[in-house]
Amino acid sequence: MTEQEKKVYGILEELRPECDFVHSEDFIEDGLLDSFDVVTLVSELEDAYGIIIDGLDIVPENFASIAAILATLACCLVIGVLNGLLVGKWKLPPFI
Repeated sequence: MTEQEKKVYGILEELRPECDFVHSEDFIEDGLLDSFDVVTLVSELEDAYGIIIDGLDIVPENFASIAAILATLACCLVIGVLNGLLVGKWKLPPFI
């Protein structure tokens, strides 16, 4: 298990300590997360990673498994970096 998986599992376990997320392939279908849980999870992930998850990305498919959550986080992180570069918030180091 990667560090990022551990971090996300930790957030999930804080949210719903009675659930076994590690052995679930679909958190939504297995009834481990409902729509209210997803909204809370989004808020916790945004705080933990310092990102903003676009409202259009808050769909069950993006939070149904650890792989889906990590993919969503990766996209949000890339979009955040690109937006930061576009508005001049961050600078790329010069290439040699």
